[in-house]
Amino acid sequence: MVHAMDHQTTPQRTRAGLPSRFPAGGGRSTGFTLVELVFTLTIAAILVSIGVPSFRYVTNANRVASEINGLLGDMQFARAEAVKEGNTVTICSSADGATCSGATTWNTGWIVFMDGNGNKTVDANEPVLRVQAALPAGDTLGDGTTKAVTFNREGFALALPGTTTLALHDVTANSAYTRCLAISIVGQLQTQKYGGTCT
Repeated sequence: MVHAMDHQTTPQRTRAGLPSRFPAGGGRSTGFTLVELVFTLTIAAILVSIGVPSFRYVTNANRVASEINGLLGDMQFARAEAVKEGNTVTICSSADGATCSGATTWNTGWIVFMDGNGNKTVDANEPVLRVQAALPAGDTLGDGTTKAVTFNREGFALALPGTTTLALHDVTANSAYTRCLAISIVGQLQTQKYGGTCT
């Protein structure tokens, strides 16, 4: 008995009787040519060269903005506590999270504490209310003169010479990333980008 051949499983044969390298439809397998590959890699390199600086800017700008907003939040907290408790509250630069360092550089961290006698020193009966750890290495924060800010029960900032501006710079010192916090003697707080008094 002669059985019909299964055309789906039988390989096509060339005139020489050998299996064909191409599908039954006569089409050819496709892929990248060397020219196409080089062109694609060139386009990818251009896109990366454009995208990486933009990504770096967004990353650094967001980080620095987050850090200055952290200081703003703690300043607002210190002022609100002074008004609520009817007592003076101080925020100062700190290196150990327990005492004021007496330094004008705030990138080592800062603390907020009840300061009943207003001497800008954490005494035995004055609790620390908040602690901020050091900022990332290379960042700098300060104005060169301000070691602490004390708010009284009216919310005023005591003993400031006028509006004080603490400037935050990242390790590159690129002005595009610079952010500042301005503190007025009446206790007004405002973050700023580079320009004017923010340098």
